[in-house]
Amino acid sequence: MMPKTTDPNQRKDTRHELTPTQLFTAFAHERRQLTVAYLAQQPVAISLGDLAEYIAITEAQPSYEWYERVLTDLAHCHLPQLRDIGLIHYDADAESVALAVERRVVAPYLELAGHTDA
Repeated sequence: MMPKTTDPNQRKDTRHELTPTQLFTAFAHERRQLTVAYLAQQPVAISLGDLAEYIAITEAQPSYEWYERVLTDLAHCHLPQLRDIGLIHYDADAESVALAVERRVVAPYLELAGHTDA
């Protein structure tokens, strides 16, 4: 029998139901919408820095100071909320983040929020 290994970059399939309240909370702030939309496009975990850079550019504020603000806001506010809801995997020590659910779970909500490219 071959031993099985897991790839930390592979998404784990979570089988819990997300409540409407959790989904409304997740999509209540545009940075959380942008986070979920960007992660829905990524096949594996990405760095927190890459996510912050994407959001800073999307917000038309590509300065280093704005990047730092976005990075801090994500790390201390938005990513922990999305992790607690169960939408993302967020490892603060490794500074990595990945979508924790199948893209099809969040796609209708992203479309409603105007993120059709996700």
